[in-house]
Amino acid sequence: MIHEILPVGPLQCNCSVIGDEATREAMVIDPGDDIEDVSAILQKHNLKVKQIVITHAHIDHVGGAMKLRALTGAPILLNRNDYSLLKMLDMQATWVGMSAPGDVKIDAELAHDETLSAGSLKANVLHTPGHTEGSVCLYFPAEKLLIAGDTLFAGSIGRTDLPGGSLDKILRSLHQRVLALPDETIVVPGHGPTTTIGDEREGNPFLR
Repeated sequence: MIHEILPVGPLQCNCSVIGDEATREAMVIDPGDDIEDVSAILQKHNLKVKQIVITHAHIDHVGGAMKLRALTGAPILLNRNDYSLLKMLDMQATWVGMSAPGDVKIDAELAHDETLSAGSLKANVLHTPGHTEGSVCLYFPAEKLLIAGDTLFAGSIGRTDLPGGSLDKILRSLHQRVLALPDETIVVPGHGPTTTIGDEREGNPFLR
């Protein structure tokens, strides 16, 4: 597996470029900004993007998706429960001091238990509402890798005080779906350093 993590934009969202070494098929997860840098990684590894996956519709995760779609022709995927947040991108831009990206067109819905693929790589979609209604995580079982969006962080969890947030829902998502994964699973949060399920199960104060 090719996996490069690129912190993008003013909020340093972790954008993941994941590719199959044999077929060179790839997916890009959360291209929030700095698409020139994302494109450079794709070119470095000679990758063809099969899909652009958005873990949730906050501007720092979705802001560069249309630019990447224009460059690659790849479809943009998002859970339908976050479609309403897409209509608030102008408002979100003012909250965080970013430029509004304009309309973002979603090509396909991400559903719970759906399997995404890039070459031989397979990822299971986990719907994990709480940070937003449509938040998802992507779990690669063969690699024991979780792309967690803003659901889980090293030592913390996603904030729930923004539109669509719910503390009850995020705790339910974490305990029922995220913590059900093996302890050795590597977690790539939406921001900040990587961690593991085991470390968060043991030491995350929000999960006790």
